[in-house]
Amino acid sequence: MNRTFYLLMGFLSLGLVMVALILQQFGYQGVAFLPCPLCIMQRVGYLGVSFACFIAMAFQPSRKAFHVLATLFAVFGLVVAGRHIWVLFHPDTSCGIDPLETWINQFELVRSLPWLFKADGLCSAQLPTILGLQVPEWSFVWFTIILIVLVQRLFKKH
Repeated sequence: MNRTFYLLMGFLSLGLVMVALILQQFGYQGVAFLPCPLCIMQRVGYLGVSFACFIAMAFQPSRKAFHVLATLFAVFGLVVAGRHIWVLFHPDTSCGIDPLETWINQFELVRSLPWLFKADGLCSAQLPTILGLQVPEWSFVWFTIILIVLVQRLFKKH
């Protein structure tokens, strides 16, 4: 597995977080996309994939271990995105004050970087679709692509 692969995967994951931040700060079709707790956890998944890929790129001896870590972060993100999609189709499961939101917002990292990690939105909020899909559905698609590529590269014969 070469360094370029990890560099591209790392920047892809960072780019997806940047798209989320743009939607949060500037909105889409006049609607601000406030991140919910599940959105924040998906960001953690993308940032974890990115971090693990950048470390794998830099350190040849432990490359396979960090590749596996990136794969685990992709699985985590896929599961969270799947749960978020389920909540979108079952809006009665999400209440106004989500215990997960309280738990996430109490971390020092969230207080230091609220523009990146603070959960303000509702997980069941129906926001405008982007090319026919809600943001969690797009996230599910991207985590699936990342996971397939990582698993394929993990088992590829050199």
